[in-house]
Amino acid sequence: MAAVGTLCRVARLSSYIARNRRLIFNHIQIRKIASCIDPSHGLTDEQKEFQKVAFDFAANEMAPHMAEWDEKEIFPVVTMQKAAQLGFGGIYVQPEVGGSGLSRLDTSVIFEALSTGCVSTTAYISIHNMCAWMIDTFGNTEQREKYCPDLCTMDKLASYCLTEPGSGSDAASLLSNAKLKGDHYVLNGSKAFISGGGDTDVYIVMCRTGAKGPKGISCLVVEKGTPGLSFGKKEKKVGWNSQPTRAVIFEDCAVPVTNRLGQEGQGFSMAMKGLNGGRINIASCSLGAAHACVQLARDHLLVRKQFGETLSNNQFLQFKLAEMATKLVASRLMVRQAAVSLQENRADAVALCSMAKLFVTDECFDICNQALQMHGGYGYLKDYAVQQFVRDIRVHQILEGTNEVMRMMIARSLLTES
Repeated sequence: MAAVGTLCRVARLSSYIARNRRLIFNHIQIRKIASCIDPSHGLTDEQKEFQKVAFDFAANEMAPHMAEWDEKEIFPVVTMQKAAQLGFGGIYVQPEVGGSGLSRLDTSVIFEALSTGCVSTTAYISIHNMCAWMIDTFGNTEQREKYCPDLCTMDKLASYCLTEPGSGSDAASLLSNAKLKGDHYVLNGSKAFISGGGDTDVYIVMCRTGAKGPKGISCLVVEKGTPGLSFGKKEKKVGWNSQPTRAVIFEDCAVPVTNRLGQEGQGFSMAMKGLNGGRINIASCSLGAAHACVQLARDHLLVRKQFGETLSNNQFLQFKLAEMATKLVASRLMVRQAAVSLQENRADAVALCSMAKLFVTDECFDICNQALQMHGGYGYLKDYAVQQFVRDIRVHQILEGTNEVMRMMIARSLLTES
């Protein structure tokens, strides 16, 4: 089954490339990538195919609408469903339930490319993928067959519900609780800052079914329309405006026991395993923004004139651009190393995922911010994409575990190994 799924996926991607080969060629010609920052270096031929498709989709289906989605706060469901037709709705979900069955490295390559077209939309797609993977990995056969096919086509959308108003970085102290009553759990509590909240169909909810601490947490799948499920107001955000963010509220919400993933007490472990991949995904989204901003800055330096010559002749700006390119390539290598480690389930995977998330989101924000500075006053105008990249990736240093928590996790790994 896996082999058949892989062949179908490759055929689907190859067909898309054939139909759009001219568009891909024009995209490369218009945005010529300097060889030293070429993101295809080191990839297999198959990975380069995925990457071409993702870059083309970003350029033709996302980038032309990025500013409008941001300004009007549009959740581009139809566009995401088009991406899902290419296999991007369940990238690392198994083929037997509709996924593409790709590796963590393949996933990183795809999210980096998609983010050049719209970081905010790609970031939501990455969260949706994480939720689908959790059901595929921790769910039983019935749960996988019930939820995964519609999630992989993005006919149904998913949200990850861990953070609460009183528990952010200290996630294990969450208070939302589920009391077993017959064949249902009665769920009460609220979740904060939930991407897609109110507009999505499936909520992966971490809640307390036992004692205090991580071992008392379980994972429930709550469907939209369940009595007792409601949502807060749509939050007004600095960035990530193409995806809605709301509080998710549970008031005597009856959830069937059959909607529990795994056993009671396993929820926190599931949540953390999901976040390991989520950290690579969000770092990959930062990479895409930084890659786009390096190119935007380079193009601006080549045409903008001051003091009688183009800015590209200014040695200070040359050095800055060189530093940006170096940070970009170093970040990409770190993300890909972490992705391979997670795929292979190595002992260093958690630490490397934390390092990648810490280093890459910090450095890529600096790259984008420096690109804005190089644009001068123009960079502060919403007519220029660079400001949106800056706004959209700022939150990457906060979510999926703050970068301060990443430092704690890395230090713990260093100090506890014998």
